[in-house]
Amino acid sequence: MTKISTLHKRWLKEPAYKKAYEDTRIEFEIAKEIIEARMKSGLSQEELAALMETSQSAIARLESGTSLPSMRTLAKIAKATNSQIQVHFKQIKPIKHKAAA
Repeated sequence: MTKISTLHKRWLKEPAYKKAYEDTRIEFEIAKEIIEARMKSGLSQEELAALMETSQSAIARLESGTSLPSMRTLAKIAKATNSQIQVHFKQIKPIKHKAAA
């Protein structure tokens, strides 16, 4: 059986896949962080939902990576999982700016 990471690397060579991945990468990275925070806290989706005063299905949607949660929602997740939110901007490649005229 082929690992998903191997397939992902192969598929990234396809322009359509690469574009689709880049267009949704942030959603899936945030979903991954939410899942990791919940699991490190030893919480089920249902338990996290109760702490956040929401539904288990809302947590499942957040963890699916199909949408971006608000900062308020991220703050509730952080509080419920005894975590801290950190935002970092990492430059991918230098940006060439036009000189001011």
